[in-house]
Amino acid sequence: MAVQEENGQIQIHTENIFPIIKKAVYSGHEVFLRELVSNGVDAISKRRMASMAGDCLEGEDGKIQVRIDREKKTLTISDNGIGMTADEVKRYINQVAFSSAEDFLEKYKQNSEAIIGHFGLGFYSSFMVAERVEISTFSARPDSSAVHWSCDGSPNYSLSEGQRTEAGTDIILHLLEDELEYLEPTRIKTLINTYCDFMAVPVQLEGETINKMNAPWRRSARELDDQDYIDLYRYLYPFQGDPLLWVHLNTDYPYSLQGILFFPKQTGRADWEKGEIKLYCNQVFVSDSIKEVVPRYLLPLRGVLDSPDIPLNVSRSALQTDRRVRSIGQFVSKKVADKLRVLKDESPDQYAEAWDSLAPFVKIGAMEDEKFAEQVSDLILFQTTASTDDNPDVLSANAKSYTTITNYKNRQASENQNRVLYCTDEIAQAAALSLWKSQGAEVIFAETVLDSQFIPWLESQENELTFQRVDSELDRSLQDDQPELSDREGETKGESLRTLVKESLSNDKVTVQVQALKGGADAPAALILLPEQMRRMNDIGALMEQRLPGLPDHHVLLVNQQHPLVEELLKLESGSVVIADGATSPSHQLAVDLAHHLYDLARLAVGGLEPEEIGEFQSKATSLMSRLLQQRG
Repeated sequence: MAVQEENGQIQIHTENIFPIIKKAVYSGHEVFLRELVSNGVDAISKRRMASMAGDCLEGEDGKIQVRIDREKKTLTISDNGIGMTADEVKRYINQVAFSSAEDFLEKYKQNSEAIIGHFGLGFYSSFMVAERVEISTFSARPDSSAVHWSCDGSPNYSLSEGQRTEAGTDIILHLLEDELEYLEPTRIKTLINTYCDFMAVPVQLEGETINKMNAPWRRSARELDDQDYIDLYRYLYPFQGDPLLWVHLNTDYPYSLQGILFFPKQTGRADWEKGEIKLYCNQVFVSDSIKEVVPRYLLPLRGVLDSPDIPLNVSRSALQTDRRVRSIGQFVSKKVADKLRVLKDESPDQYAEAWDSLAPFVKIGAMEDEKFAEQVSDLILFQTTASTDDNPDVLSANAKSYTTITNYKNRQASENQNRVLYCTDEIAQAAALSLWKSQGAEVIFAETVLDSQFIPWLESQENELTFQRVDSELDRSLQDDQPELSDREGETKGESLRTLVKESLSNDKVTVQVQALKGGADAPAALILLPEQMRRMNDIGALMEQRLPGLPDHHVLLVNQQHPLVEELLKLESGSVVIADGATSPSHQLAVDLAHHLYDLARLAVGGLEPEEIGEFQSKATSLMSRLLQQRG
């Protein structure tokens, strides 16, 4: 059928459409190539289906060709798809995909930050980079004629008979002067790799196929082996090592979603705001920011989500409230939980080995998502002092032992089943940790900043559960309860020692306790105890002020009167004499100074000495040693 030549206006009711396209709809001009290539792939797919139905001629294998003409300053995107008749050009091009001007402007005149996806305009994105656009097309349907369409970026267009002789479409872009970067082959290659890499149709630049084409997430998990997954990870995230594990996603109902998500090995860096998962729509790259699609706690995962059912041309706020999108997020989180459960059940040692890298995802997810918390409640591990020798439910990996809180509780005596002893710093809490371990107590380790929030959350989930840090208080199991004898003044050794230490400190904010601890010389001479709730308040205050938590002003100094050093201190004090005029005897003053030094040692052990106090501490220590040697002489 011959094409009747005509001139006319694109059917919109305003002349503002092209400035809006250029400035507001797309956040980056480069996506025009994605749109045009995607349209070509769609045309190839339509031809394949139409030929199977006998509605058009079957062509060669589909392909997209990109050609650069530096002299003419044109970029051409060609396909051998179904092509268009003159009526179809009018319908699909001139009527702006059936949108009236009012609908179009209402939908797209927002600022660029409000538009998330950018699919839907397709062809018209070409006017972001071109001053004039031509279409040369030939329909594969019988009795068709070639069509040529041209537009200079205004509502005016021309339509005439074309010169193309084979089915398909050429889009010829006459580039704007400030968009000539798209005449550079390396720039075009980069864009093809970014947006079109996994399209099932070859995309060629000057005859060379640029895109990878193979999209593993579109295949069944049964068709892939471990190396296929690792190769994809290495391709998407070069120089990042290999992944810990992966989750293959595939569902057709109530929405279509395919994807592969990877747990990266712990790197100390995680993007909890934007994310590193790549969003695709029918194998076309859309975005690497998907915080509206998956829950925040899964953002640091890596990989691909591919779904045609995520509404892309909507505002971010609308996307966050979209029921279908929320459902997709819940599906993804459930599949992640299922994968972790299978790994723990079938390969518990491998699960324990990966736990340090998995922990942030799982713990944050549990705190932020009630459903996820239920799914992973028995998958949360803590490092423990318990041995695997007599405890089959303790997991071993990386020379560490791991346990769940439920299994920890089951190993405790009935009176302590709801108390969980924990340590946050093996060095600062070494004395208290050693004391508990010496009496056979099991201690778990909660060494990350995250655990300062996670532990209170765990307590809130189980009302009777209480976490007690090893340096918060000591129970009677660590104390030697032998009765003390009183001296002639009716004062016990413990009372005398407490009086001496209180005098040496002259600080009402420090509570002095004197106890006889089991373990003799192996138990610490003195240690700082921090009441649990008081310490937590101090930690919260430090977090809010964005500083490291220091030693709270109010704390407990526990002195072990069973320790040989403390016993000698008492002997020194008892040997002091009263001097006339109220003066202090050298022995008493030495005992006072030694008692204060004992306190400083306890502070030093928990990092409680301020930097400016370290020098003073060293000077005092040197002076004390000199005086002790003189006393001996």
